[in-house]
Amino acid sequence: MIGNIELLSRLLIAALLGSVIGFERERLNWAAGLRTHMLVCVGASLMMLVSAFGFADVLGERNVVLDPSRVAAQVVSGIGFLGAGSILLRGEVVRGLTTAASLWSVAGIGLAVGGGMYTAAIGATVIILVILAGMKPLERRFISVRQQRSVQLLVERGSVSLDTLHRTLGTGSVRVKQFIVQQSEDDPDLDDVQIALSRVTAAEFSAICVRLEAMPGVRACRHDRSKGGDA
Repeated sequence: MIGNIELLSRLLIAALLGSVIGFERERLNWAAGLRTHMLVCVGASLMMLVSAFGFADVLGERNVVLDPSRVAAQVVSGIGFLGAGSILLRGEVVRGLTTAASLWSVAGIGLAVGGGMYTAAIGATVIILVILAGMKPLERRFISVRQQRSVQLLVERGSVSLDTLHRTLGTGSVRVKQFIVQQSEDDPDLDDVQIALSRVTAAEFSAICVRLEAMPGVRACRHDRSKGGDA
């Protein structure tokens, strides 16, 4: 059985490592941010400590055999419900998969810290942070730019929705990666609509812009072929 200082140290380390990953999600304004990642990491670490050392007082009893991995195994599968809650599906737009994966990874970091595997936990934290923060600019520069094209519409208030967009473009022909509607800062009677389309060729994109401009309620249409999307 480890001492109280070591026990508290592991929980604090788990909170620290979880905060590093959570801060990256928090700065992007995701629902699962700093506090959520810290709680998941500390909770997983605590469960690992309970699994490994919580039943030490009964190990001396006759015919008592315990598996220290039993609680940890349940954490790996049980964290899925929290990850599923961070995934949003709006029509064809799926968001939150990366955050769900980071929550699952942070749970693994907590288990590693609870088990005393500090090198593995710190190394995993660095690798995950590089994947989340360091790889995104490269993805935008070399992958998303070639696969995604963006359109910004200025429309009459409430005249454009995801359903009307699908009816105009056809649900099977174009993949809408992102659809954001917000009130125009210049005119409260108008909406700014940002649309990100993926897997669209230059010729298809030109035809799409023509159809979007012809939609009822559209006042202006601006398109940008160089913007990447959010993961």
